[in-house]
Amino acid sequence: MARGIQRILFAALKLLTLLLALVLMIVVIRTLTFPSYQTSPPECKTTDPDFIPADEERLARFTSAIQFQTVSYERGVGTPQELLKFVRFIQDGFPTIHNSPLVRREVVGNYSLLYRVEGSDGSLQPYVLASHLDVVPITQEADWEAPPFSGQIRDGYIYGRGTLDDKHNVLGSLEAVEFLLSRGHQPKRTLYLAFGHDEEIGGHFGAKVIGDVLTQRGEKIAFILDERTPVGDGLMPGVDKLVALVSVAEKGFLQLRLEVNEEGGHASMPRSESAIGILSRAISKLEDNPHPNLFGTGPEMRTLEYVATEMTLPYRMLTANLWLFSPLVAWVYARKPQTNAFARTTTAVTRFNAGVKDNVISPEAVAVIDHRIHPMSSVEEVMEHDLKVINDPRVKINVINSLEPAPTSPYGKDSPTYMVLQETIQQVYSDALVTPSFMIANTDTRHYWNLSSAIYRFNPCVMTPSDLPRLHGLNERISVRDYERVMNFYYHLIVNMDKPFEVKRHVHVEDL
Repeated sequence: MARGIQRILFAALKLLTLLLALVLMIVVIRTLTFPSYQTSPPECKTTDPDFIPADEERLARFTSAIQFQTVSYERGVGTPQELLKFVRFIQDGFPTIHNSPLVRREVVGNYSLLYRVEGSDGSLQPYVLASHLDVVPITQEADWEAPPFSGQIRDGYIYGRGTLDDKHNVLGSLEAVEFLLSRGHQPKRTLYLAFGHDEEIGGHFGAKVIGDVLTQRGEKIAFILDERTPVGDGLMPGVDKLVALVSVAEKGFLQLRLEVNEEGGHASMPRSESAIGILSRAISKLEDNPHPNLFGTGPEMRTLEYVATEMTLPYRMLTANLWLFSPLVAWVYARKPQTNAFARTTTAVTRFNAGVKDNVISPEAVAVIDHRIHPMSSVEEVMEHDLKVINDPRVKINVINSLEPAPTSPYGKDSPTYMVLQETIQQVYSDALVTPSFMIANTDTRHYWNLSSAIYRFNPCVMTPSDLPRLHGLNERISVRDYERVMNFYYHLIVNMDKPFEVKRHVHVEDL
């Protein structure tokens, strides 16, 4: 009998060895043969006859735009006079656009701008290039290296609020259209420039009204491009090249008010439980029981796969074989806040209010929870999770605000609009890789969902890890070279949208 057991164990060990060898062979083959998702279009060069240089005149327009203090503070509270001055500046600064019979300009919602540039082929669906006119308030002004509304150029960088978010896209797209029309060119495909004036506080009076106007006119939009994820330099481990992150979705959000009401009284005679204690335990439960790790169910897996062939060998092996290593990568993602935000719905306690006096037991405790919802989840699922985890009827839960995650837009070689965008990026940033991603915050595109199924968010300038805090923070700036690239990016995108769409079918890696 012992010999029989030994034979069975030996056979099992032999089978296990064969299986491991087979898995290893598959891993090696996939690592070496994993498909590339990149393209190699003709490079945009400074010697090209249609290259847009960042000359003195164009730089002067951009730096002047930064000087308008178009700050949005909170919903309904902004700087209307500055917006009006900025709108007039745009009208005066781009005479070819504003005198062209091909262009129709509208002021929407009092301050937002909507331009329609008429194409020669009415059978083609139009598209939208979106940006916003407003900026966030200044913090720690004394610590800025240059005055925050100066547009000052120092050491090859343009400083000021709005240089990265988002006046470079406003002026860059206007410069592209101005250049195009000044050359006597009419695009084949009609395009819109949509500039909201209150994106930083939700876009309710700007982009929302623009979206309503286009909806009422029955417009069907081929694709929409708005601001956000950049060309990353050093943002992705294992990749030495620049990586252009094109967001094809956005997280949703759910803000909840948690409230507990219990009997208060003097601190000398406490009850066994208090409002503060009950609410504290509920919050601890939420923090100790995070929402499920959804790595691999949304675009975050493709973010890695699309650059796998350019990764260093250890990273390439992992990324080319996520069919096997996905649980490991999901675990790694969950270790750091920066990557955990892409793997799951996050939970942040943003407020906790209770108590009126040191020796009085508070009868009430209130907290605010901010969830950022993964693209593959929903508001309903998040609520169900929280109710199940807290499991205490004494904790009253009310919704303050919510937004479902954005629909995921098509991407890859079977999406013509994504491929036009990718090829345009790689024309201007010839050494960059392009990969789909998603936003962990929100943009004005939330007001355009019904207009198009192809909505992308991209910021055509380079950002390093040290640049990320500049967004909404200290010393916001853009290099002169990058602003030049922004103008040329929009110009080539407009030109490329005139070309016939070519659909190149492909299969995803799990089908290989």
